[in-house]
Amino acid sequence: MLYARLITMRLMKAIVVLFLIIIFNFFLIHMAPGDPAAILAGEAGATDKEFLRQLRERFGLDQPIYVQLWHYVSGIATLDFGYSYRQQMPVLDLILQRLPATLLLTGTAFVLSLALGILAGSLAAARVKKVSGSLIMALALLFYATPLFWVALMAVVLFSVYLDWLPAYGMYTVGAGLEGFALVLDVAKHLILPATTLALFFMAIYTRITRASMLEASQQDYVKTARAKGLKDRVIQRRHILRNALLPIITLAGLQAGQMVGGAILTETVFAWPGIGRLMYEALMQRDYNLLLGIFFFSAALVIVFNIVTDLVYRLADPRIKEAS
Repeated sequence: MLYARLITMRLMKAIVVLFLIIIFNFFLIHMAPGDPAAILAGEAGATDKEFLRQLRERFGLDQPIYVQLWHYVSGIATLDFGYSYRQQMPVLDLILQRLPATLLLTGTAFVLSLALGILAGSLAAARVKKVSGSLIMALALLFYATPLFWVALMAVVLFSVYLDWLPAYGMYTVGAGLEGFALVLDVAKHLILPATTLALFFMAIYTRITRASMLEASQQDYVKTARAKGLKDRVIQRRHILRNALLPIITLAGLQAGQMVGGAILTETVFAWPGIGRLMYEALMQRDYNLLLGIFFFSAALVIVFNIVTDLVYRLADPRIKEAS
């Protein structure tokens, strides 16, 4: 009952937040420089004013801004996100085609970064005064400070060009005609480089947070009591220190799960991964307003969903937390 009430309250707030985001994104896109009709006309080699007028009328750009906003908001209420005239497809169909690839990439990178970050942070906390602990933190700092695009390019050069171990681009081998388990293995092979590249930055953050949280938890009275009882150090690290140190990590992971979707733009562009991040970049370059607004909507919705899930997980991890009145 408590969780049902919590979810209901979060969903009501989410609807209001999402509506405000829709309004803000709409005006933000329309304030950006560039005329989609002029760009289409230029690509078609036509500069006639009558042709431009026909294009603006066709796209609804000749209408007042409040009329365009009303049509857009009322369309979203019926899951009609408009039509992408650059891609010649409805926006919703186009996003749903690309969304699974992005969720696969970001989901894999999220699990990888969280698991390795917690493991590395735990090892660094257990070896705080040893060379191995300092080495782990130095590597975490290196991954955190290195630009993502440079890591991606160097990974392509090393593992694809020089060693020829992994494919550099795409989600699967085009024209191979693979099916079943062979297709799964092919996608997994293509996923290694982009997922690892995206995970390194976030893994470094989780490593530093885990180490700091565990060192703080190790000074608490319940840990001293456990040591006084003669419990083994491994048991204390796992059951008492790490369990309590996970709470700030859960909060940070929930926030960064949504950021990964936005952070995937660069990774998808470098590795030609067919997700919504790359689609957003293409829509931005082509001034495809309807498609950009649709991607912004789905990105915001995913962030809100991740935040709601984080609230639930946080309460499951720490039963002491009660719903605020």
